[in-house]
Amino acid sequence: APLPHSVDLSWSASSGSGVVGYNIYRGTKTGGPYNKVNSSLNTDTTFTDSSVTAGATYFYVVTAVDGAGTESPFSNEAKAVIPTP
Repeated sequence: APLPHSVDLSWSASSGSGVVGYNIYRGTKTGGPYNKVNSSLNTDTTFTDSSVTAGATYFYVVTAVDGAGTESPFSNEAKAVIPTP
């Protein structure tokens, strides 16, 4: 059986004050809509998405979240093309 694919994401830490973590969103069209892929707040500046499908193209954005739960606007979009096995 072919090995499953994954997407490794990394980004620069937010310069905003009070940031406690990040949410990662994924869409299948540039510009969205996006769905959140992390189940709990991501406290690191890296994330591995292992729920991708071979042959698909995904678009990712990240938001920074402060201690009050307020999210920043979406980051710039990153594109990932998953190979077909």
